[in-house]
Amino acid sequence: MRLEFRSLVACALLALSTSGCTLIEDLRHPPAPPPAPPTAARVDLELLSRLPTDAPAQQATELADAQRDAAADPSATNRLRVALLLATPGHAAADPVAARRQLSEILASHDTLSAEERMLATIELAQIERQLALLETNRRLSDQAAAQTQATAADAHRRLIAAQAENARLRKALADAQAKIDAVTHIERSIGERLNGGSPPR
Repeated sequence: MRLEFRSLVACALLALSTSGCTLIEDLRHPPAPPPAPPTAARVDLELLSRLPTDAPAQQATELADAQRDAAADPSATNRLRVALLLATPGHAAADPVAARRQLSEILASHDTLSAEERMLATIELAQIERQLALLETNRRLSDQAAAQTQATAADAHRRLIAAQAENARLRKALADAQAKIDAVTHIERSIGERLNGGSPPR
């Protein structure tokens, strides 16, 4: 009986010693904490990074899903996702003008955005402003070039018409001069024939 008691005590001490070592080892090297769930801004960034390379059908689905979520729950996060999708170039539904309007409204409202979301919206809005400014500059330069080309073409057409009219006038003047020369030559020939006793002119 005493031997069994000693065996039980020894086993208990051994178990305590083992668990104590494990506890000490855990304190020295604590297990890694579980990964934090991705933030909404990170989800948006991942979505935007792959959107331009997705198939058109997938792009349309992503936008339709985001718009449906925003309609069901018009939180700032859901509306921001729609605006970011509209702002992303490379797909058929991209609409930077609508994206600029929506981002401006979201940033101006008092809706709650995380710091990451607000920074993402601010950066995206600035990028859209630059993009639209470049598009406007390109349109204006294209219009100016088209107007200059049209003006140059109209000027060239006027010069061509003037040159053709001048050529026609010169041809007529030449024909008139040639007719006068022919008439003078005929008269001189007639006079010469008369002086030489030739037959009268016919």
